[in-house]
Amino acid sequence: MTTMPAAVAKSKRRRQILEFARLALIQIVMTVVVITFLVPFLWMVSSSLKASTEIFTAKMVWIPANPRWGNFARVFEVMPFGTFIVNTAWVVVFAVVGTVVSSAMVAYSFARLRWPGRDLWFGLLLATMMLPVVITLIPRFIIFRTLPAFGFQGENNWLNTFLPLTVPFWFATTPLYVFLMRQFFKGIPMELEEAALIDGAGRLRILTTIILPLSKPVLATVAVFATLQHYQEFLEPLIYLKTLDRWTLAVGIASLNANESFGSSWELVFAAGTIMTLPMLLLFLVAQRYFVQGITMTGFGGR
Repeated sequence: MTTMPAAVAKSKRRRQILEFARLALIQIVMTVVVITFLVPFLWMVSSSLKASTEIFTAKMVWIPANPRWGNFARVFEVMPFGTFIVNTAWVVVFAVVGTVVSSAMVAYSFARLRWPGRDLWFGLLLATMMLPVVITLIPRFIIFRTLPAFGFQGENNWLNTFLPLTVPFWFATTPLYVFLMRQFFKGIPMELEEAALIDGAGRLRILTTIILPLSKPVLATVAVFATLQHYQEFLEPLIYLKTLDRWTLAVGIASLNANESFGSSWELVFAAGTIMTLPMLLLFLVAQRYFVQGITMTGFGGR
């Protein structure tokens, strides 16, 4: 009679120990991951407040004795950093809006509409995710060089304008975003859409008044992903934008330490990097709730 309760208690203690060990292991791993990602950022912020001679020393100093807050002001003095910010904002806003709108329309078609070859085309769309961006880089460059710009930004073709960085994204050119939205849309009850169809609503009205208002988490997720993508994009702006007044932040910061005319110095590179990073941190903090919910809910659409 006494053996059974003792065995049960021993088994319960064993489970509690295993659960504690599992949680402790998870916490240790997460702590290591956080430190791995946080240390470079903190070092960048610390270095942005130092003189160039204090950055690369034998002894690592995290808190500078005399913080040089003027480094942030110097960034705007040695290069047209304000112009880079405006250019980046222009590209990000138009590209992100186009990405969200076009991806939502294409995803709704794949999720709700019945048309010949729908699943085949969706599979082909996902297959394009396997193609590296550089494969289509030269063909796109040739196309953009031949397309007329009709004087937009004073150019005859699309090169050295923001058109190559914005217009293509109004045609759902990122399969991942289409996939995320499609999965989320498939999780919305069909009864809502059927009731709207009975009331005489068209597909566009259903999308704008029913589907999209219920899809704020995935819309926010795609918007955050797209913002990060276009905000930190370096290769395409470097290829398409020729003149200094058209550069984005990524190109401007990369050239800061490579071009002697900007007064090459590492503390300015770190200061510019800090300025560039802060808006994305604020964006993630603001959209974190929708971001996590959107990633979680995309796994529930299975029809």
